[in-house]
Amino acid sequence: MEALTPGERRGALVVVCLLALGAGHDLWRAGRPLPTPVQGRMDPSAAAAAPIRAGGAGDTIGPGAPARPPLRLDLNRATAAELDALPGIGPVLAARIVAHREQHGPFLSPEELMAVRGIGPRSFHRIAALLTAGPPAAPADTLPGRTR
Repeated sequence: MEALTPGERRGALVVVCLLALGAGHDLWRAGRPLPTPVQGRMDPSAAAAAPIRAGGAGDTIGPGAPARPPLRLDLNRATAAELDALPGIGPVLAARIVAHREQHGPFLSPEELMAVRGIGPRSFHRIAALLTAGPPAAPADTLPGRTR
């Protein structure tokens, strides 16, 4: 069996160095804490998203919202369109959240959102400051003042 030529050894050394750099970078990223969301600011990639209506109160959060402190989006009352406006949540994931809520009942806490397929700790922490889990919405025919 022949030994490697000097060029082959240099090539192998470059490959090993690149692998070591990649592994070191991955370890460095894994050891850093997730950035905490700033109250009232959303991910720049969601800048074009529509404002979110929070709990039907008429107040909004997101781009174009008033300067007052934003309200949190209630997971038990939010529509798929409102959930879609959250950073990192697209229409498919928003539909999964609504379907999970309909199948398993209301969310008792925002952390239960991680039970939805496609939402892990990293994506949850990105939107956690924008969420709340209030009491479930009452059906329209049982609201006070409504008659059947």
